[in-house]
Amino acid sequence: MKKKLQAIVLLSGGIDSATTLAIAKTMGFDVYALSFRYGQRHAVELKSARRIAKMNRVIRHLILDIDLQKIGGSALTADINVPKRKSTVPLRKNIPITYVPARNTIFLSYALAWAEVVGADDIFIGVNVLDYSGYPDCRPEYIAAYQKMAGLATKAGVEGKQKLKIHAPLIKMSKAQIIRRGIQLGVNYSLTHSCYDPSESGEACGECDSCRLRLKGFKDAGLEDPVKYKKKACR
Repeated sequence: MKKKLQAIVLLSGGIDSATTLAIAKTMGFDVYALSFRYGQRHAVELKSARRIAKMNRVIRHLILDIDLQKIGGSALTADINVPKRKSTVPLRKNIPITYVPARNTIFLSYALAWAEVVGADDIFIGVNVLDYSGYPDCRPEYIAAYQKMAGLATKAGVEGKQKLKIHAPLIKMSKAQIIRRGIQLGVNYSLTHSCYDPSESGEACGECDSCRLRLKGFKDAGLEDPVKYKKKACR
């Protein structure tokens, strides 16, 4: 009997993870969605993750609590201001203070553990190397290295019961290409959240790196961003 396709999809609630989930579904996977409440200042993204998971009828949506505020070192988890600018010109090349130390390594480790438990051979993550903020754990060489390590890390892998593959289907796509692909797959981007520093009511600031990348992506795709902003970055 052919093994049923099952996958763990890391779901933050943003454009990339929502599109990645849609791609996994299109490939025929039954999806287990995994999100994290890690002390991020933009925890409102989890509301988006819940809506996206429900809309896609995932097998299970698990939200895990990790307190990365105790580690700090990032504007997303510590008392550090989120950088703002009013321009959508290219981002600076150095790694910004919104980088959360080792976040994807931590997230993938939980995904690896859950994959072993549910018997999944596949993990999907929406990292991107083109339109991104320079984070080191979004690069192809990082994903390749993690997959190699993962094959040595579990009982199922050592016993030959699991041949893990980490899928990063968006890794070489621009934000506009990602959005266009998502539209083709029926992704409802009004359900997503990207802002690093939203208002108390959940409105996007329009000026953080993530908002500017999002706005530029929709502009380049020739589409209007459906989410609400306090203000939008200058074009």
